[in-house]
Amino acid sequence: MPNDLVTVFGASGFVGRHSVRALAAQGFRVRAICRKPNLANFLLPAGQVGQIQIVKGNINNEDDIARALAGADAVVIAAGVLFGHGLQSLEAINADAPGRIARAALKSGAGTLVHVSAIGADTEAMSEYARTKGLGERAVRDGFPRAVIMRPSLVFGPEDEFFNRFAAMARFLPALPLIGGGKTKFQPVFVGDVATAVARGVADKAMSGRTYQLGGPKTYSFRELIEFILRETGRKRFLVPLPFALAAIQGFFLQLPSFLLPLRPLLTVDQVRLLKTDNVVQAGAFTFDDLDIAAANVEKIVPTYLWRFHPKGQFHDQQHIAVQ
Repeated sequence: MPNDLVTVFGASGFVGRHSVRALAAQGFRVRAICRKPNLANFLLPAGQVGQIQIVKGNINNEDDIARALAGADAVVIAAGVLFGHGLQSLEAINADAPGRIARAALKSGAGTLVHVSAIGADTEAMSEYARTKGLGERAVRDGFPRAVIMRPSLVFGPEDEFFNRFAAMARFLPALPLIGGGKTKFQPVFVGDVATAVARGVADKAMSGRTYQLGGPKTYSFRELIEFILRETGRKRFLVPLPFALAAIQGFFLQLPSFLLPLRPLLTVDQVRLLKTDNVVQAGAFTFDDLDIAAANVEKIVPTYLWRFHPKGQFHDQQHIAVQ
């Protein structure tokens, strides 16, 4: 309900920041929990003066969680990592923290909890990312049985890690790798649509206890997505099929700590494992259709931010520029 207080964990992250914006637009008061609040002031203009409060908090600390939940009517867990390091391991952030928050939310008296997971989450998965996401879902269900779980496919948007990363690589690499031959299927989903679904999960009590699989309107192979990036950025690059076994060897060395890429390696062994499974919505699942949300497609949104990787920038599609 408008004016209710919603605590958002992982508020400064990719999905978190857009969820804060969607919640504020619906009239909710938002308590945005971040590890580094001094770097999260960009969230404030998403709402009216005083509507969004940025609070320092560590999801690995039970006391921080309890303080973050004090007086909250609803909770959103948007914290998650694709690559773990130090105390921010996959196990700690994707599996343990959601359960810790869910148990505390139930104890605090919060009426609603929305947890952002991922398509492919499975406690028996070979990929550590998918496995820890599965464990996180199970912990949330155990701690807060009526929680709403959102499972998005590959999420895209201005700050995404997929389209931006490969577009940046195409700037200086003569060839791009097609891991596993580029056959893995994705159903990319716009981050704004995921955020809308999260806000809907907070507001609509009828969604209680459900799991939603969120995929865009079209399915693409890995190869098709790379080809799309190259077309939009006006670059011609060789596409080199890379067997999973060779990609895993590359991932092993690329994930080793370095001064250049200490936190975000270009590729890890676990990401190679993840690419062995298609990332698409399963038949019979609750989807955007059940939320009356018309998901945006890749062709409409991605060009609005990939232009900066084009050699001619935002003017690449103009034959000439009139000089006034």
